[in-house]
Amino acid sequence: MGRAFEVRRAAKEKRSGKVSKLFPKLLKIITMAAKEGGEDPDMNASLRTAIQNAKSQNVPKDNIQNAIKRATSKDVESYELVNYEGKAPHGVLIFVECATDNTTRTVANVKSYFNKAGGQLVPNGSIEFMFNRKAVFEIEETEGLDIEELELELIDAGLEEIEQEEDGMIIIYGDYTSFGTLQEALEERKIEVSKSSLKRFATAPIHLNEEQTEEIEKLLDKIEEDDDIQQVFTNIE
Repeated sequence: MGRAFEVRRAAKEKRSGKVSKLFPKLLKIITMAAKEGGEDPDMNASLRTAIQNAKSQNVPKDNIQNAIKRATSKDVESYELVNYEGKAPHGVLIFVECATDNTTRTVANVKSYFNKAGGQLVPNGSIEFMFNRKAVFEIEETEGLDIEELELELIDAGLEEIEQEEDGMIIIYGDYTSFGTLQEALEERKIEVSKSSLKRFATAPIHLNEEQTEEIEKLLDKIEEDDDIQQVFTNIE
């Protein structure tokens, strides 16, 4: 699935302490999910997923509860999900997913990041077709879990692929339209999901040398530091 670059980025962020900057973004998604579908995680699948992902990053329980309560506040911001597409040096394509209460501010910021790095924003739809959108679930390999049996059980729910990682994690992939059915199938089997999300994978990934990678990572760091940015995807393998 071409996760190598993503894994390297995650390791780098953990070393640099950037993971803590995820907290406000994860809590924003919790508030959005609670506002849209209600405060009860048992009745709101989107909220369950948002809470699950926050817990996977060690977001404190009190913070999660406060984020849920904020959804009923009269002065809570109305967030909008928007995407931006851009081209960076060395043939790098970047897809940016945002949750913002001010699209004018967000697009201006994202545009400036690309321009300063020698890249540019392009009209939506220009590069989206060069990414496959997938539902991704991460579960821990536990004693007694039969991977082959699980694979057979999940096929009807939309499973496309299972990868067994060296760190004991199992990655489950399906088309993005199968997110709900895969989530339900895992819940029915009492399989605890560490993290789940919708991700985009390049159909034709490219390879960069070390110098080019460092240059692009500076741009990605700048984009990801923006509070409005939720996820960033590239065509780097």
